[in-house]
Amino acid sequence: MEASKLGSFFESFQVGDVIEHSLSKTIFESDNNLFSLLTMNHHPVHLNADYASKQHHGQILVVGTLVFSLVVGITVPDISGKAIANLNYESVNHLHPVFIGDTIYAKTMILEKRESKSRKDSGLIKVETIAFNQDGTDVLKFTRTVLVKKAQP
Repeated sequence: MEASKLGSFFESFQVGDVIEHSLSKTIFESDNNLFSLLTMNHHPVHLNADYASKQHHGQILVVGTLVFSLVVGITVPDISGKAIANLNYESVNHLHPVFIGDTIYAKTMILEKRESKSRKDSGLIKVETIAFNQDGTDVLKFTRTVLVKKAQP
């Protein structure tokens, strides 16, 4: 049995590369309910079908931070599996609402790459991730900087 690949070393990332992540997830009502309860987000637009039906979108909206957390997770095997840390999230933009039953996919572009000044065993990559639903509609975009181990320190 061959071990699964988890992340890439700093040397493997090239500016301009676009990684289409193989993981994806359909968001179920149970996902949204559990996340809402765990994070104490009890807004009725996320939990009350009657209330949500009378609002702008006419249905329950998936919590935006659930979508964000899910997409970060989708990127782990390709981007941060060998990371030491996610250092910052420069921007998080919710582009389109996500509903129960939507399937989320993602792709990431490598924007910048540089050696770490304080850690000789690692480097920094700046990436932009775009998440989209089953219809190809972009639903989320975020930029972050990741501290990644080198294969050869």
